[in-house]
Amino acid sequence: MEQPLSAEAELRRLLDIMAALRDPATGCPWDKVQDFASIAPYTIEEAYEVADAIARRDFDSLPDELGDLLFQVVYHARMAEEAGYFGFATVAKAISDKMIRRHPHVFGETAMRDAAAQTAAWEAGKAAERAARLETGTLAGVPVGLPALTRAAKLTSRAARAGFDWPDAAAVLDKLDEEIGELKAELPGADPARLTDEVGDLLFVLANLARKLNLDPEACLRHANEKFSRRFNAMETMLAADGRDLKGETLDAMEAAWQAVKRAE
Repeated sequence: MEQPLSAEAELRRLLDIMAALRDPATGCPWDKVQDFASIAPYTIEEAYEVADAIARRDFDSLPDELGDLLFQVVYHARMAEEAGYFGFATVAKAISDKMIRRHPHVFGETAMRDAAAQTAAWEAGKAAERAARLETGTLAGVPVGLPALTRAAKLTSRAARAGFDWPDAAAVLDKLDEEIGELKAELPGADPARLTDEVGDLLFVLANLARKLNLDPEACLRHANEKFSRRFNAMETMLAADGRDLKGETLDAMEAAWQAVKRAE
């Protein structure tokens, strides 16, 4: 009979594997030369692969994707330990302490709150932690490395808590019309710096619109990407079934095939 897995034993095994990969004498040549900056992009990539597996409800592959993400945490902790900064135990202790501190209604004497009250308390706790780190200002602590749409939503969500916000989604749509007009005004000159500024403003307002509608702007764009990919692939397949090559078709022919795909959906 197969013995149940031990989380403690498997984590210890993973930590030992990481140490072996980084061993100066016998480790992997690639792993030995990595640093925080070179590994950080892989960490972000693995987090997205976890999100992708969840979005596809691929729970068979989710353990593997979560393992890849955990390995990134172990990797950074090992490099930090080698540099004398901290070790994996410090990382685990930090998050455990934080979760206990931010959930006094579970681990302390505070009365149970509803979800809305708990969210407010959570944000107040985070604000206190930022103040303790001497991070001042309403927007302090919003990571620069977030995807740009996500960061736009978080920045404006913070500003909204201070009362700096549009009253509703309709007001954001009015601002969107204004930004589109400004972008149109810049098109004749086509100055790259001005166009960058105006397109950025447009995307920023769209991120705000998603937030006002209680939507995740990144999730909205991922959905649009997937829809475009699905329809484009179907259009290409439709044309190929008639012996037609996409590159040889006119835009009108491709548009007709695109509309046929949309109708079929």
